Amino acid sequence: MVDARTVELEGHIIDSGMMQRCFGVVMDLDGEFEVEEFRVGKHKDEESYARMTVTADDEETLRSILHELHQNGAHLANPPDATLKPAPEDRVVPDGFYSTTNHPTQVRYEGEWLPVENIEMDCAVVVDPDERTARTKVLNAVEEGDLVVADEAGVRVDPPERPRGSGGPFGFMQGGVSSERPSESLIREIAETVVETKEDGGKVLAVVGPALVHSGAGDDLARLVREGYVDMLSAGNGFAVHDIEHGRYGTSLGMDIETLEHPRKGHKHHIYTISEVIREGGIEEAVEAGRIDGGVMYECVTNDVPFVLAGSIRDDGPLPDTITDAVEAQNAIREQAHEADLVLMLSTLLHSVAVGNCLPSTTRVVCVDINPATVTQLLDRGSAQAIGMVTDVGTFVPALAEQVLSE
Repeated sequence: MVDARTVELEGHIIDSGMMQRCFGVVMDLDGEFEVEEFRVGKHKDEESYARMTVTADDEETLRSILHELHQNGAHLANPPDATLKPAPEDRVVPDGFYSTTNHPTQVRYEGEWLPVENIEMDCAVVVDPDERTARTKVLNAVEEGDLVVADEAGVRVDPPERPRGSGGPFGFMQGGVSSERPSESLIREIAETVVETKEDGGKVLAVVGPALVHSGAGDDLARLVREGYVDMLSAGNGFAVHDIEHGRYGTSLGMDIETLEHPRKGHKHHIYTISEVIREGGIEEAVEAGRIDGGVMYECVTNDVPFVLAGSIRDDGPLPDTITDAVEAQNAIREQAHEADLVLMLSTLLHSVAVGNCLPSTTRVVCVDINPATVTQLLDRGSAQAIGMVTDVGTFVPALAEQVLSE
């Protein structure tokens, strides 16, 4: 028995590679396709359209093919309304629930396409019939009785297409990870993007790791915060401790950043730093008391830049400001991610992946790390909109600050 369904592709499906990927999906999964209609956009701003029938030997194979096509932006022709099933208990979703991508998504309800609010990957979609709204919910936030979207029928995913042309760091030809790129010109373009984001009223989120301070770039990030080019900061306990230690003792994890020497008792500086902040009651209180008088955390407090410090099992102390509850930390990171228009991920694998998981694919991302695996893992996890730069963050941040502040 042969099963068949008709799907449609719309947009810049040729130069974005969507059509080629969809053809490949069908063939790789042992299906067949027949293009019934194909209209090619003849001008730069004109979209193309393709309609094709997909066939497979059995329903299970066809379902697998349609799932992959759905992820790549293909839509079912004449789609039905989405299937809604009530959540049986708190934190329990119905079998076969729809798990989101990070792409802009709509669900069909009573003949109307509802945009899914706060889109991010690996969530359920809950529809409110009274408000006629749809939004994502992480699994631990699902409540008994929530109407959860089940299956992919009645769901439309629209992967963002790269801009046609190659202008700017987020142009059509960008992609992949390389240390061979012309760093100076790329940094200049990223700096222009930071400035443009601020001029357009957007928000810049910096996601940072301790290596930024250790490499000597802390003062330059502090300048960007002070001058208003960083609106939010996401980091861990370690970054804040390194930053405050540097301000108080000139060291980072016991090493003098200027001389690269280890002063006597320097290995105790980070513990002394934690103790001093705890004694004051927190970072803001330590700033007010004069114990912290410089650095990134100081600039965040004095310039009302909100920060989230997410804790881990490795933390010393931790600082009073560090969120030690994992779910609470996730929610705090999620709030920042949903507000961000541009994200700078600077030398931190775990925080970069955590924030990346919360971002829609329409948010521009720059990921910088000396370790290629950090950048590749972020892209592999689904943040395909990211620019990856394999370079020393201690070189990148000062160059970025110089370019931004000279704009």
